[in-house]
Amino acid sequence: MYCFKPKADYSRLDFMLYHCGNNDCERNQSWGPGIRDYYSLYYVTEGSGFLTIDGQDYTIVEGTCFLIPPQVIVSYRPDLLNPWSYHFIGFNGQAVDDYLARIGLSVSSPISNCENGKKVEACFEYILESVNHPKSADLQAISGFYALIGTLCDHTEPQIPRIQTISRQADYIRQAIEYIETNYSRQITVEEISNHVGINRKYLTKLFNEKMDNSPKNYLIQYRINKACRLLKQSTLSIQEVSHSVGYTDALVFSKIFKKVVGTCPREYRSANFTS
Repeated sequence: MYCFKPKADYSRLDFMLYHCGNNDCERNQSWGPGIRDYYSLYYVTEGSGFLTIDGQDYTIVEGTCFLIPPQVIVSYRPDLLNPWSYHFIGFNGQAVDDYLARIGLSVSSPISNCENGKKVEACFEYILESVNHPKSADLQAISGFYALIGTLCDHTEPQIPRIQTISRQADYIRQAIEYIETNYSRQITVEEISNHVGINRKYLTKLFNEKMDNSPKNYLIQYRINKACRLLKQSTLSIQEVSHSVGYTDALVFSKIFKKVVGTCPREYRSANFTS
């Protein structure tokens, strides 16, 4: 897998590419249930697998593209009797929704059949080969991505799912996750989260355990610690300031939880991972 390094302020660009690769990097690997904060587009070159988005199940076969949107509960796995191979790319940007609409992909219609797989594969290969152009890798990659979107626009036919309703349980979990992501810097509790969603704490915990294989409390802790890791790597904030930024008023408590989750204390983590 190749990860792209920003060369500009991507917040003003139509697209920003995160990574690109194929499943030689993650052979027969299942993912989820969970959410991402960016879009992922997959093209299956052989074999088959299974995709679940917001409680809706799909069977994915050779020659199929499928989209994983951000902030939606997703899981996928290979068919063990006929494991899939695929290309994938992660991206975001100002124009994503408009371009995806042109190729007919969305949360309610996340899969499409491709009539010219060789052209699609060629676009992915072009993007991956951008690493061979150090001075213009970002430009080469985004050029390949536009070609990929154009190829899909010309050669794909969206599949209309039989059921397009979002399950109520998945919606409860999504609301809880969105609340955590926008309020993690405060001293929020699982009780507060469940009140926001409109269900009791025990039912929210039951849903998380069933759908996310995790509890709301642990999800909140992991989300906070992930944010703390980013701040420790990319900022000069003190440990106390990082602690407050992710919802812990007591830096000692924060350090203990951080070490339990990450395996090292915040100071040692920063020393090993800080990037100026």
